[in-house]
Amino acid sequence: MSTHNDASHPVIIAGAGIGGLTAALALRQNGHSVIVMEKARELSEVGAGLQLSPNACSVLDRLDVLSSLKATAYAPENLRLWSGETGRQLARVRLGAYLEQRHGQPFWVIHRADLQRALLEKVHQTPGVDLRLGAEILDLSPSPYGHLVCIYQTDEINGNLDCKALIGADGVWSKTRKLVPAHQNAHFSGQVAYRATIPLDKLPARWSGDSGLWLHKNSHLVHYPIRGGRELNIVALAEEAWQDETWSAREEKETVLRVFKNWPADVRNLLKASETWLKWALCSVDASGPWTHGHLALMGDAAHAMLPYMAQGAGMAIEDAAILAKHLPADVENVPAALRAFERERKPRVKRVQETASGNARTFHLSGIPAFARDTVLRWSKPEALTARYDDIYGWTPER
Repeated sequence: MSTHNDASHPVIIAGAGIGGLTAALALRQNGHSVIVMEKARELSEVGAGLQLSPNACSVLDRLDVLSSLKATAYAPENLRLWSGETGRQLARVRLGAYLEQRHGQPFWVIHRADLQRALLEKVHQTPGVDLRLGAEILDLSPSPYGHLVCIYQTDEINGNLDCKALIGADGVWSKTRKLVPAHQNAHFSGQVAYRATIPLDKLPARWSGDSGLWLHKNSHLVHYPIRGGRELNIVALAEEAWQDETWSAREEKETVLRVFKNWPADVRNLLKASETWLKWALCSVDASGPWTHGHLALMGDAAHAMLPYMAQGAGMAIEDAAILAKHLPADVENVPAALRAFERERKPRVKRVQETASGNARTFHLSGIPAFARDTVLRWSKPEALTARYDDIYGWTPER
């Protein structure tokens, strides 16, 4: 039990990404003082589009963030599945109003930077949450009073700060994870993602409206409108042996076209429309590894980075934030036990979603007779039945 004025000690969060900022708001809603330490000196626009399914929106709604996203989010009515070999539509999955009626929250697609900006604005408006840029956690040491001492550095100083808990929300290449004994390193999947955004007014009308998923041998492509329907987000994924010191790099358009040389002309024309591409190595962290150690807990990509084949990376981090706060009420006495309870509750669900994403990766990239069988099943499937396959993911709320 903590005995030294526990209420005066903040919760420290390492990382000001989507998971870290959501956790800061959820913990503050419980009455905690929160300090968010982010090693970047400024928060810039990183990444591209992401999907906010009803499970994530249910958390953002409770934190009074969801309404501020409406102007920049987009709600596609359908996800259309296409053959990357023949160019023919295979199936349709209902989203939009159908999914919102089914689960009580919207299904939105949005630029990552727009979501982070909304969370950041809410943090700035929330007394009791202190965001410190250019600050990085270096190490931990125990306190004689049952707390934790975080050792950190900025450009100006190296300092110590007492806290009741440290939450590692510092992403797939988490340094906080190294403070957890027997931690799991991030693992390169052998797959990469080429990302671009293009103004929709520069593209044919067929690329507006619904989201699209194209399936091909050892590769696939996803596209959907973002920025309130003004831009198209494109993610072209392929199996490839590649790595870079930063695991991301700019890529030439010609390289992307070479990787997708056997695709339909419409898709190749779409890829030609962007002069700017970013290439990302797809890495994962096994959710089965340890997430907690004493007063320290990992969340989001630091604990369970997953492949994007279920589009739930951000969603799982947002869910983590809500459940972490549930287990850390303001009057929490045994912080290590509370963090272990958080891990016990979250780990089975996150592992299932991670396994679903890995299964989708195999299904999306089939070839030959298995791909023919997959496509046949899709053609005969009703849109509502395909939507219902993921009720257990989309129907989640913090109370369930």
